[in-house]
Amino acid sequence: MARPHLPYAVALIAIAAALSHSAREAAPALLAGAASEWPAADGVRGAHSSALDDITPANVGALTVAWTYRTGERSDGGAEDTATAFEATPVMVGGALYFSTPTSRVVALDAETGHERWTFDPHVGRGRRSEGMATSRGVSTWTDPERGEGDPCARRVFVATFDARLFALDALSGERCADFGEGGELDLGRGVERIEGRRGDYKETAPPAVAGDLVVVGSSILDSRYADAPSGVVRAFDARTGARRWSWEPLSGVGGRRDDGTYVPAGAANTWATMTVDPERDLVFVPTGSASPDHWGGLRPGDNLYANSLVALRASTGAMQWHFQMVHHDLWDYDLASPPALITVTREGRSVPAVAQGTKMGHVFILDRETGEPLFPVDERPAPASDVAGEMASPTQPVPVRPPPLVPQRLGPDDAWGLTPLDRAACRARIDALRSDGIFTPPSRRGSIVYPGFLGGIAWGGIAFDPRSGLLVTNTNNVAMVATLVPASQVARTEFDEGRKALTAPQTPAPYAVRREVLLSPLKLPCNPPPWGSLHAVDTATGEVRWEVPLGTLRDLTRVPTPARWGAVNLGGSLIAGGLVFIAATPDRTLRAFDLATGARRWESALPASAQATPMTYRARAGGRQYLVIAAGGHDAMGSWRGDHVIAYALPETRP
Repeated sequence: MARPHLPYAVALIAIAAALSHSAREAAPALLAGAASEWPAADGVRGAHSSALDDITPANVGALTVAWTYRTGERSDGGAEDTATAFEATPVMVGGALYFSTPTSRVVALDAETGHERWTFDPHVGRGRRSEGMATSRGVSTWTDPERGEGDPCARRVFVATFDARLFALDALSGERCADFGEGGELDLGRGVERIEGRRGDYKETAPPAVAGDLVVVGSSILDSRYADAPSGVVRAFDARTGARRWSWEPLSGVGGRRDDGTYVPAGAANTWATMTVDPERDLVFVPTGSASPDHWGGLRPGDNLYANSLVALRASTGAMQWHFQMVHHDLWDYDLASPPALITVTREGRSVPAVAQGTKMGHVFILDRETGEPLFPVDERPAPASDVAGEMASPTQPVPVRPPPLVPQRLGPDDAWGLTPLDRAACRARIDALRSDGIFTPPSRRGSIVYPGFLGGIAWGGIAFDPRSGLLVTNTNNVAMVATLVPASQVARTEFDEGRKALTAPQTPAPYAVRREVLLSPLKLPCNPPPWGSLHAVDTATGEVRWEVPLGTLRDLTRVPTPARWGAVNLGGSLIAGGLVFIAATPDRTLRAFDLATGARRWESALPASAQATPMTYRARAGGRQYLVIAAGGHDAMGSWRGDHVIAYALPETRP
């Protein structure tokens, strides 16, 4: 689409370049100085990358803050408010930047100056306590081809709010689009199976997917409280009217019977990560989560299709085209937490359209986009059996041969780590007392090590892909955790033990509740060896890991310097542009840039708060500067430094 700021001849060249890009699915260098939008929170095709290259390894050291915007919104979760995490990645279209705050307020800024154009407040959770940590990872936009530029709601901004409503807003004014739903909004809880009395368990945290004239939404569900949690249905709504056009249920017919003969349907298997759309193939790629409850599968025997699967749906109809299950009968909360990335892989001299999916296990599955067939071999490998009566763990699990696992997957007593000999001895004794048979060790009564832990591996930040080099970049966590089954009669409600950093959830009406905790030493450091957070680059042509480096430090949590080789737990993703990888994600207040080719750190900038968000980049108009933008607001669950900042970086402005 031509931008109004472009001269006519340049616009024609930009359109031709865009069509060429679409045809060969590669990102050539942009025409020097041409505008470049960031039309979706995860970038074009979910790839977290841009062809802009004004900022390079040679000049990145000159980056400075161009402007800062303050949302005025942050919360530590006091008695009358909800704790927050600022995880949004803005979108930039038509010279405007749009993003959502943790409580789903939508903000529009001038993309070059950072000046506020409008805000919209759906009144979610402020001044009253809401269950769960409030967050929103962004918004989506859609242009109506049947309306002229400047017409009301010719371009719409869609936000799915934390309390499960979908709003359509006029991109120019921020006013509700009155022809959408009821006065510009839809109640996304309406019609969802088993939601009655459980509205607090049903949220929206991801930006909707836009496919043609449809808006597609999943959900975020608390899936350890009830075995029969609300349905994880995926639905598409008309972008103009809000009318439901199709729905897809991931767990039809999955469930089991209690001892008294009562049938209990499984719930969840919801899609809380962002979905990715392939408009040329009329496909929407749906990463599903685990079936409820997370850690007891006796009431949901079998593989539990289509939980823990990447599912390709026909975007226009919702019909399933193919699926690939990445965890059978999940007992570890190994849901698909990150957006799929549409990439191109070279095979025997030809380009193959593919989709890459990162997982909490540290696996990266690379599949043929049209068929779902693996482009690297995937083995069904034997997995440990459960030792708890009534549980039937899957005898095998799918494991890709390449790329290799990006994190360790086995932890024994001899692997115990500690800052001091006493610390290490305590960790060794704790590991020795737990069941630890490697990855996919089922939860047990004595406690089982879950390694990688519930955060991953690869968390919701996902992966970035550079079509020029064929490199895929992702960040990982490496922290062991423990899942212990507790007789349900001993657990009345969900509880959190601050001292042990343990959460106990009832899993009603399963016979067992579950206690989840981080495997920590007496000094409250992980019992597994560092690095506890890393950044990796994978060659998608060969499946080999090109480089990996520790990511982040613990200095802002420990209040003392910690070795860089330790790395740190991280939440948020990376951006590839100009031969650089930009990422924050860690609890320290730092935005970093790494050399894409080598992994060497080229630049870093201090932030006013930690940034558990993914950066993005754009050029708002022809001849303008390239901006790098990140939300820095901290994360309640990390205990990191809080803020309310949106920060734009740019190279020094040059004048004729």
